[in-house]
Amino acid sequence: MKLDDTDRLIIKLLREDARMPVSELSRHVGLSSPSTGDRMRRLEAQGIISRFTVELDLEALGYPLQAIVRIKPRPGNMHIVEDMILNEPGFLDCDKVTGEDCFVTRLALRSIADLDPVLLPFHERAETNTAIIKSSPFRSRIPL
Repeated sequence: MKLDDTDRLIIKLLREDARMPVSELSRHVGLSSPSTGDRMRRLEAQGIISRFTVELDLEALGYPLQAIVRIKPRPGNMHIVEDMILNEPGFLDCDKVTGEDCFVTRLALRSIADLDPVLLPFHERAETNTAIIKSSPFRSRIPL
């Protein structure tokens, strides 16, 4: 589907505040509330908007640190390592990738001391490489 500038603006505004009332959204985009609502429904029907969600502040939840952990399973351990990642609630994201590593994950941590207890069980079945995230200039940018 081809998006016009109004569609892009609706998506941008909803990403900033998914709870914005349609009446306020319509004022920002310069359309009537019914027209804005129709566009939102069309974007949902076409799968461009798949859900409205909440963004949590991990630091406020007690997780001031995050790490990128690259994981390379040892031969024969791919599915076991994938299950280990799935069952560790500290992993926020996991991408299965090509190249040296098989998985690139994002891990939430309460302190640096929490890193070893999470990663030690992996060491029998995989190699890990960890980088502590200092800052994130932007997250989940949309290529619009």
